[in-house]
Amino acid sequence: MPAAPASPESASASPTFLEGTVIRSTGSWYDVQTERGVVPSRVRGKFRLEEQDVTNPVAVGDRVTIRLEPDDSGLITEIHPRRNQLSRRAAGRRVGLEHVIAANIDIAWAVQSVRLPKINPGFIDRFIVMAEVNEITPGLVINKTDLLREKDRADIDALHDLYAGLGYRVLRTSVVSGEGVETFREALRDRTSVVAGPSGVGKSSLLNAVEPGLGLRTGEVSLKTRKGRHTTTYASLLPLSFGGFVVDTPGIREFGLIDLDPADLGHYFREFKPYLHDCRFPNCTHDHEPDCAVKAAVEEGLITEARYTSYLNILDSLHLGERDVGR
Repeated sequence: MPAAPASPESASASPTFLEGTVIRSTGSWYDVQTERGVVPSRVRGKFRLEEQDVTNPVAVGDRVTIRLEPDDSGLITEIHPRRNQLSRRAAGRRVGLEHVIAANIDIAWAVQSVRLPKINPGFIDRFIVMAEVNEITPGLVINKTDLLREKDRADIDALHDLYAGLGYRVLRTSVVSGEGVETFREALRDRTSVVAGPSGVGKSSLLNAVEPGLGLRTGEVSLKTRKGRHTTTYASLLPLSFGGFVVDTPGIREFGLIDLDPADLGHYFREFKPYLHDCRFPNCTHDHEPDCAVKAAVEEGLITEARYTSYLNILDSLHLGERDVGR
């Protein structure tokens, strides 16, 4: 006799799909926070094939759909549209490869230290440009103010006043003295934020001070190289007990720009905007062209030499394909 048709009870159960947020990325596995808890997940190969110009098709902060597997792991089957993303040019020799630091961010903080390691204005300007390109509010944290020497005070004050004068929020913080810790906590409240900067500037220590329960690993700056040692290995989206989330990132020494036309760079230097339409040429790059209103503003002291020089360095690196992103 022919076999009886399978009953609904004996048929294979339909796969279970869950939505969630990527809270940690190791490069090959992703921790996804779902209503059932955290599910370690892999990504479908098709996403890597479709996104060959990025190092990571899925980033911390992404909303995703996963399919539960028999071993209780997940398979990411859908990446939901991003509101925004903070990206940089990936380190290495592959030209034009993008690395997404985090997705769906409200504010991005560039963290620098007064010394050990010393402040890198070029990093700050590149970070701000990439944040604004992606419609993310940028801010600046000047950390380790307890190490401020009197001979450096004028330079730090000038840096603070420059960016604050441009309308960016600038905070001074110290885990040792407690300066600015409460202010930074309030700045993080009820937002999804990302903190980024070179190793050794004290990102993890600052976050531990803001939220003691995080227990993030911290390290010391090498006295020989004056550079920090990597303590944060992978980007993580961390919940805050007072509301909001913060992305702790591995140390970033260089911040290369990606997907930005050199002709558009001037639009992301706020102090240039009043003069952009007064140049003789509509496609002026504010470099070599005659009758440039931006260059005239620099000569008149309306735009600082430091920021204009930084602009030229970034412009040059965009023309060169970012072969040197450390300046």
